[in-house]
Amino acid sequence: MISGVGSVAVLSRDPRKLARWYSEKLGFEILGEAGHTIYVRPKGAQNVLLHICGKCDSWENDKPGGRTGIWLHCGKVSMNRDAKTGQLLPFSDPSEVEKTFMELKGSGVEFSEELTTTDWGKYAIMRDPEGNEFEIG
Repeated sequence: MISGVGSVAVLSRDPRKLARWYSEKLGFEILGEAGHTIYVRPKGAQNVLLHICGKCDSWENDKPGGRTGIWLHCGKVSMNRDAKTGQLLPFSDPSEVEKTFMELKGSGVEFSEELTTTDWGKYAIMRDPEGNEFEIG
């Protein structure tokens, strides 16, 4: 049975440079390097979050950039129901999301979507230097 996610791959033209960006801007720790891959995660996290993958044969026609679908939560995760759809959605404390957004924006992190308030919480879409986009919320 699956018990979690060990890592998520993010493509990068320059994995070392991108790993340094995650460390400097987001406070991630760099865990190590294996071949064309560098592993990073938020400080204190138990599992590897990102596996920054340099150019290799398995890329085929893929390239860095665009929406990853990866959600970076800010603090404790809770569930809330969307008033319009009735769908149950995970979310972080809106005040923590806003605080994180302001800190990241202040440190020069680029956002493709500014902080947005919904009936279930707050979110924003950040962009790394390779153009990979992540939701914070």
